[in-house]
Amino acid sequence: MSTPIITAVELAMVARLRLGLGKMVKSVETYGGELDEDTDEVIRRFPAAWVTFGGVRDTQATSTRQEKWRAEALFAVMVGARSVRNEQAARHGGPALHEVGSNTLIYAVRRLLSQQDLGLPMRHLAPGKIRTLRHVLLGREAFSCFALEFHTAWVEDVLPNGEFAPPVPDGEPDDIFERYQAQLGVAPADWLRTGLSYHLQPDDGNADAQDVITNRSVP
Repeated sequence: MSTPIITAVELAMVARLRLGLGKMVKSVETYGGELDEDTDEVIRRFPAAWVTFGGVRDTQATSTRQEKWRAEALFAVMVGARSVRNEQAARHGGPALHEVGSNTLIYAVRRLLSQQDLGLPMRHLAPGKIRTLRHVLLGREAFSCFALEFHTAWVEDVLPNGEFAPPVPDGEPDDIFERYQAQLGVAPADWLRTGLSYHLQPDDGNADAQDVITNRSVP
């Protein structure tokens, strides 16, 4: 089964950050609401990074025939760091290796992802806004969280008006419709042959020469 482009981008961002951040973080994962959990549980995960899809902000046709549309998409990387000393150390880092600091993570993530296409059919990631998520001081522990935005785009094919997706080989994006027993369209006819006619000038309306290109698999 083919991976949807949204999932593919998320997973590719995670894979690159895992390699590129190394031991700066305990983990890099796709986001599953971890920052909404109990504060003590969140702190134990830091330093860490999470990747999430932020939505499609606009879609525009790429031609007057409107057969292909460019989707402008947003992804975000959330980073969090902590310190047992103070809130400033949570942002700036400290002498201990595990006190990497959220500012260092911000730099590293933007350095690793900006202008990367991750080997996918999409526009290179463009860095966007950085937003503060949380600054919390709990007793002697402080943690700091930020969200880093990245913008990209890809081109999506659309179905002809009123038609359903035709059957496709396994592994192509539209194989989901057959897999889940949805309504299918009619498979396009195989190409058999193409005829070419040549007209000399002045043109009397009759072809002066013709060529026929035939699919070799046709008997």
